[in-house]
Amino acid sequence: MARTRRNQVPEERPRIRTRLGKDTHLVGTLRFRDSVEISGTLDGKILAEGFLLVQKGAEIHADIKAREIIVAGTVRGNIEATQRLEILETGQIYGNVRTAHFRVADGVIFEGKCEMIRNPDSIDVLNSTLDRVRESVSGDTQ
Repeated sequence: MARTRRNQVPEERPRIRTRLGKDTHLVGTLRFRDSVEISGTLDGKILAEGFLLVQKGAEIHADIKAREIIVAGTVRGNIEATQRLEILETGQIYGNVRTAHFRVADGVIFEGKCEMIRNPDSIDVLNSTLDRVRESVSGDTQ
């Protein structure tokens, strides 16, 4: 599915491989490689290599690390999106954000700090040392 707005490049959203419906309540750590859509609730942690879609009405109480994240529901926790984070108009984030590309629609609620990753392709934050992650943010290389 491509979405095009005037003066913008079309975006390709990954095909959703797994869906957790609105009646789903998960407690614990969710790990995945491809793509997940959450419409229910999750309490715990999300660690992913792929794409996460938090649907309108979803309630997430977790720290999240994923490559790409779109939030239309509510997230209470810190978010790290190594490639891209988008908050849609119904989205709410209560926590700090760290990402390479950040898009925020009008009307969202965002309470927290935002830190931009300068060179996201040069580091795998899930498998790198803390010093290497800090280097990627500051732009310093040795």
